[in-house]
Amino acid sequence: MKFGKQGNYEDDLDGEISKSQIKRELLALKALGKELVELPFRDIEKLNLSERLHDALVKVQGMQKGALKRQISTIGGLMVHEDYEHIRASLDKIRQAHNGQIKEFHQLELWRDQLIAEDNEVLSTLRNEFDNFDMQHVRQLVRNANKELSQNKPAKSARLIFKYLQQCQAES
Repeated sequence: MKFGKQGNYEDDLDGEISKSQIKRELLALKALGKELVELPFRDIEKLNLSERLHDALVKVQGMQKGALKRQISTIGGLMVHEDYEHIRASLDKIRQAHNGQIKEFHQLELWRDQLIAEDNEVLSTLRNEFDNFDMQHVRQLVRNANKELSQNKPAKSARLIFKYLQQCQAES
């Protein structure tokens, strides 16, 4: 290191990363590895991972406590050699698609509940939303659902309404 008139301490550190910064980056990679561990297997398959990382993620299934913690650390170490920016972007896309599916699911539940509450405005909304919407069939299901509700029977017709709305959404 150079001190005094020959230079100063900062001259030697230009372009170098501090140990603290390296540690923060490694902890971030470990956190990303933990997120990958928590993904369902079908989503892991969608990511373009190296064979070593993929095998480590498959191996973690069924591990508990100490073994799981060690395996997550191993995965964090493997992440150093991966294109982790690409993995993060792919993970964000998967989450975004999943959030969109949840919103669609909640919308279908809302429509079903409004139909059972006999909100006639939702019928016109659904007729405009879906090209092949069968009003007569839905009205029959709503009558059955209300009858089941009043007789404290299982909500079979309410489930059928939801399935019908899912089918209509898939077809449009």
